[in-house]
Amino acid sequence: MDQQQPKQSIRIRSMDVMRGMTLFLMLFVNDLFAPGVPKWMLHTEADVDGMGLADWVFPGFLFMVGMAVPYAVAARERTGESMGLIFSHIVIRTASLILIGVLILNGGRLDAALTGMSNFLWSGLLYLCVFMVWNRFPTKSGNQALFKGIRFLGILGICYLVYRFKASDGKGLEVGWWGILGLIGWGYFAAAATFVLSRGRLAVVGCAWLLFLVLNILSQTTFKLHVPVLGNYLNVLLSGNVPCIVLAGTIIGILIRRYATAPKMLLCRLLVIGILWLTGGFVLRSWFILSKIHGTPSWALLCCGISVLLLLLIYYLIDIRKYHNGIFVFEEAGKNSLTTYLAPDLIYFICWGFQIPLFFYKQSSNMVLAVGGSLLWAFAMLWYAILLKKMNIYLKL
Repeated sequence: MDQQQPKQSIRIRSMDVMRGMTLFLMLFVNDLFAPGVPKWMLHTEADVDGMGLADWVFPGFLFMVGMAVPYAVAARERTGESMGLIFSHIVIRTASLILIGVLILNGGRLDAALTGMSNFLWSGLLYLCVFMVWNRFPTKSGNQALFKGIRFLGILGICYLVYRFKASDGKGLEVGWWGILGLIGWGYFAAAATFVLSRGRLAVVGCAWLLFLVLNILSQTTFKLHVPVLGNYLNVLLSGNVPCIVLAGTIIGILIRRYATAPKMLLCRLLVIGILWLTGGFVLRSWFILSKIHGTPSWALLCCGISVLLLLLIYYLIDIRKYHNGIFVFEEAGKNSLTTYLAPDLIYFICWGFQIPLFFYKQSSNMVLAVGGSLLWAFAMLWYAILLKKMNIYLKL
């Protein structure tokens, strides 16, 4: 890895806290009842030049995925893993994220009559199988045979659900836009593979980021890069948008590791980069509208700039000023991001499937109730994930 990085990483608590806060906002905006809340909290329409809160949340999480890459690779190096083994882990993790993302995405296409089960039952069983397969079971327990059996049953369950699946047109699973986790998987692969193959060299990672930014710009023009056949499967990489955001996070992660012992110098660099990315976003806005739906480069740069400046503030408060009051729930959720994101969906499926009126607050006539209910839901789901982890229910790809 980069020779200028410290051999031992200094724990940056603000990274986990910001990831947890981003997850909190993801749960919040995903739960909002659109007719009853202000438009600035929601996604902006595809062809409208603008951004709402929901338009930053997902790229904010992508940014944090990229930031974690240098730390995750360094942690595996410290255990003695070779670059080949680390790269194989990257491939497996990418494939897992893409698979789960595609399966979840297709849940919305399911035809109950053709499949022989309702959408809620199919999706609920899918989530249950995902937790059975990818849960991190206790390694020091004497129940390893039982855990392997649970994982094997989960694999069989996923195979059965795929076999039973039928959409309204009679077709099976489709790739589509890969789903949220699928997009994360492709972006993670671009950043992690670049970092490992370049041995963590900041200049190379920066060039890769610039390449994907150029691809993102071209994707919005008639010069869009097209690859026959494979282009349909590599569209996330060829469009450049998601990898650009994730790699931006990786650049910041490298800088944090490099200047962890010089916080003032780090803050200056983060401030400069954040302002440059914000400025770049507004400059590109002259040619490309701000649009999450279309994945424009102006939107990507603006989101990266916001993420850096928000991280700068949280880093200053938590890691420099040592202000730690009230951060526990966000920090723990940030360490358990996949569980925090997926576990609440099981409650949705149970409530919708059995018509349990848990979401009574989703009312268009009462904005305070609609917004306040979603805020309480998101906060409760962070504690829910923490409780699951204490019960050894903890997803780890």
